Parts: sequence; C-alpha cells; structure tokens
Amino acid sequence: MKHTRPPPASPLIGHNGGPPLEDPEEEEHEPEWGKGGFKTYFDWKNANAKAWKKVPHQIMMLRLDKAERLGLTYEEYSMEILERGIYLQEEDVERITEIKRARKKRRRKKKS
Repeated sequence: MKHTRPPPASPLIGHNGGPPLEDPEEEEHEPEWGKGGFKTYFDWKNANAKAWKKVPHQIMMLRLDKAERLGLTYEEYSMEILERGIYLQEEDVERITEIKRARKKRRRKKKS
C-alpha cells in the first residue's frame, strides 16, 4: 500500500486557517507616519516636542502678549522665531500679513 500525505490546509506556512484579521471591505489602515519609514517621523516628532516644551513660563507669556498685539496666535509667533529666528515687530506688516493669509488657507483645507 502506497502512503500519501494529505494536502496542506493552507498554502501559507503558519496559517491556522482562521478568518482574516482585517475586514476586506474597510479601507486599509495607514499609520500616523504615513506609508514611508517611521524613523524620520519620530525624529521630527521628538524635535518638535522639545522645541515647544522647553520654553520658560515668563518667556511664553511675553511671546503670547506680543503675538496678541500683532494679531497672531502664540504658535504662529513662536514658529516664526523657531523657523526663521525673527522676532516679529509691529513694523513687519508684510510678514504678518503673509502669516495671516496662510492661516486662512489652512482653515479652508481643514473644512474641505
């Protein structure tokens, strides 16, 4: 009598034959760092956290006061310091206007 093996239950090694873990009808999950690598994302996230958290309370309050006088948010004013090294003054009308225009564009994108 010739001995034959039964056919494998699944073509995938280690597959237990159970249902799939993902729902095939749902959209594919995308992690918060996107489809690319995650190292750069976490490097950026850590640097961003350090930049925003290491500001002493008094400096934060001074920046907030200055931002409000210029018609900007604290984040907008601080970002100008972090990105360009510029401490905006009331005479910097052109740059302040650009920042406000960019704010309106961001808001429109969020709504759509």
